[in-house]
Amino acid sequence: MVTGFRLNLSPLKEPVGFIKLVEWLTAIFAFGSCCGYSGKNIISLVCGDGTNDTLDAEFHYPFRLSQVPLIVGNATVCNRAVTTTYLVGDSASSVEFFVGIAIVCFLYSMVALLVYLGYMHVYKDSDFGPIFDSVITAVLVFLWLVCSSAWAKGLQNVKDSTDTFGIGSTLALCKGGNVTCEVTEFASMRTLNVSVVFGYLNMLVWAINGWFVYKGTRWHSQKISSQPAAAARQQVPAAM
Repeated sequence: MVTGFRLNLSPLKEPVGFIKLVEWLTAIFAFGSCCGYSGKNIISLVCGDGTNDTLDAEFHYPFRLSQVPLIVGNATVCNRAVTTTYLVGDSASSVEFFVGIAIVCFLYSMVALLVYLGYMHVYKDSDFGPIFDSVITAVLVFLWLVCSSAWAKGLQNVKDSTDTFGIGSTLALCKGGNVTCEVTEFASMRTLNVSVVFGYLNMLVWAINGWFVYKGTRWHSQKISSQPAAAARQQVPAAM
């Protein structure tokens, strides 16, 4: 059996190779749309004496909001001394899990494409390649579902912690009747929303690819070959 590298682009014309290329691209969009994110909400405060004040809530990937100061030091806000106050919440575990799965899929897709385009003759000559590919694909479909759902919940927590109600619940002076707090400028979270969409899209793409990879395993071929034999056994008593 020849095991050397032999470049063959024909697998890209087949569903298994083409979808693997799509998986590689969607993985890039998934982690690229949330890594490096930075945003800022501006909070307007209407003080009881008629004066106005503003605060900035700056947050960024990986969204450890509990480490993001809203007020630094013993500042004076609305003529009141306010101690250091931090935002509430921590979505780092969910977004880092999401990004980690996306990077793993990005790397696996690259390696799989290399095998498809250069070692397809080795891949098809043994049962190990298709079966290993099928099992890993099934596992990654499940992980995409889990990490996308976790990140969707984590993103919602970020939105809740940085909106008017979340800020008002965090700042003690906003809980009194003399000070009105409202977020007047919101950071655009469009790219973060896109990352969640790409997470579920990746799950769908990997599930579709899983079917085509499964069709290349001996499990599927044995199932297909056993169906005519079973039908023949059923027809024999009828003929007698």
